[in-house]
Amino acid sequence: MKKLLKKLCLAFGPTGLEHRVESLIEGEILKSMPSDAEIIRDNLGGIYLHIKNEGAPKLMLNAHMDEVGFMVTTVAENGQIKFGSVGGINPLILGAKRVIFENGVRGVILSKPIHLLSHEEREKCPKISDMLVDIGARSKEEALSLVSIGDYFTFDSDFVEMGGSQIKAKALDDRHGCCAMLSTIASLAKNNARSKYDLYFAFTTREEIGFSSAGCATEIIKPDYAIVIESKAVLDLPEISEDRCVGRLGDGALISYADGGAIMDRALTDELISVCKENNIKYQINRAVSGGNDSAPIQIGAHGTRVALISAPSRYIHSGACVVDYCDLEEICKALYAFVTRG
Repeated sequence: MKKLLKKLCLAFGPTGLEHRVESLIEGEILKSMPSDAEIIRDNLGGIYLHIKNEGAPKLMLNAHMDEVGFMVTTVAENGQIKFGSVGGINPLILGAKRVIFENGVRGVILSKPIHLLSHEEREKCPKISDMLVDIGARSKEEALSLVSIGDYFTFDSDFVEMGGSQIKAKALDDRHGCCAMLSTIASLAKNNARSKYDLYFAFTTREEIGFSSAGCATEIIKPDYAIVIESKAVLDLPEISEDRCVGRLGDGALISYADGGAIMDRALTDELISVCKENNIKYQINRAVSGGNDSAPIQIGAHGTRVALISAPSRYIHSGACVVDYCDLEEICKALYAFVTRG
């Protein structure tokens, strides 16, 4: 699974431009797809695997394929590029970060050297609107021969294993969720296992800008139940008290009763927790009501879907150096497989 996660994280796929990730996921689905299953697509680039069980309650597993990124807005006469963010990105992390365009052009987000900063500049929070990208061009004409207005780019970041079981990469939000669903599909095929549900795996688009195709998937599928697989920003630092700590890396899958966008279905969430207990799957309860994800559009779509949320505790989310614990991802995979195959 780690090799697949690496491929998914390194794939280029900012919000609205997820086709490379979608193609990679389709290839993985086809390796394990049952003969009676079907692939469904929506007009926003989402791809769903339907493992049929006619007449059974519909269960949809959901993860989004997109990652945060940037878009070229203007090019200066000296060839440097102004840009806007696509998704929520903290400008404080951007100085001197490497970036990459879909066509392979690389660049660096400019950062004024500390030697040249005035006292006032050192005290101010930088704005993305004041930042530039250097792609090595010496003129506007040269820059425009390499990139165009409206082109997207993302963090240029390696996939690194560090410590005992931690991983640093871009796009772990939410490629790890995509990986967990693909792992569940593969496990079903390997074990020739069936589900009591009419089962859908929905890989959706555009979550990072808040207009997710998860709503589109819900209208198409009309699921009775849904489990969303996400990343959750945690602050597990030594000085943070337990009452302020959302969750901790290495303590297992993070299960939420609520977040900033949705109230999860209590009965379905309790079922998920029971499955974890019955199968000795390591989990923890999210101790904060914050953030948002595909739970919200799924919950209010179609005829009202009962939603549960399971997440990977994540540090430095929405950056080129997100960190998760691989052991937590394994626990999420175990929980999903146990839930969809339970009697």
